[in-house]
Amino acid sequence: MSDASDISAPKDPAAYRPRPLLGATFWAMIALCVLCVLAGVAVAGFLPRWWAARGAHPAPAVAAPAEPASTASATPLATAPAPAAPQPAAAPELQRLSARVGVLESRQSHLAQAAAGALAAATVAEASQGSGPFAEEVASLAAAAPPSPELMALSRLAQSGAPSRTALAASFPDYAARAASAGHAPGGKAGWMDRIGYMLSKVVSLRRVGDVPGDSADALLARAERAVGDGDLDRAFRALDRLPPAARREMAPWRERAERRAEIDRDAQALRAHALQELAAETRASGA
Repeated sequence: MSDASDISAPKDPAAYRPRPLLGATFWAMIALCVLCVLAGVAVAGFLPRWWAARGAHPAPAVAAPAEPASTASATPLATAPAPAAPQPAAAPELQRLSARVGVLESRQSHLAQAAAGALAAATVAEASQGSGPFAEEVASLAAAAPPSPELMALSRLAQSGAPSRTALAASFPDYAARAASAGHAPGGKAGWMDRIGYMLSKVVSLRRVGDVPGDSADALLARAERAVGDGDLDRAFRALDRLPPAARREMAPWRERAERRAEIDRDAQALRAHALQELAAETRASGA
């Protein structure tokens, strides 16, 4: 007798029917594969054209400036060159400042040179008043002042110098006495009394001094002596020019030394005045 568990209900005859091989699921998978193939073909044909168009018209150029910004924010040391940006605007101002400094330095140099020239000219003017040579002082002036006719003439005269005005005034009476005696010399038609008087005047020289009127040799010599005492050599020369020829010959040695003194004084004063003018001009220019 068989067990009851082995007894089962009879199956549906349809269950034993063979299943079809090409069902709906199969066709669905086939359609999905076809779609994938079509999508791959479309992508393979479109993608190269899309990349070519992207390279011909680059749109993402705006992304380039963003990188320095991120770098600057990420690395603070990279911002160190940033202050150099205003340099193009500051360069003209720096050039103007440099030019201004150059002008000031040039003016200071010219002012110092003018001051040195004025000091050297004053030294020459003082040294030239003595009776001895003053070539060293003139050489110092030549090193600090530009060449000029006065400087060239003074360089020649400074080798020997000239008597001072005091020395000229002290030596004038001796020369004037001989000039007065020569001025009293009788002419060819003079009598024997005039000749005797002239011979005596050569032994004992007598002449009038002070304010002597007239145009005689004594009057002219007196006026010249007074002018020498006043320091006016030019006025003394004008009086001596009016003496008789014999008296002028006696005064010639004194006059030669006096003319050297006058020329030295003129040149020294001219150089000093020019140096002071240059110093004043440079002082005004440096203060502008």
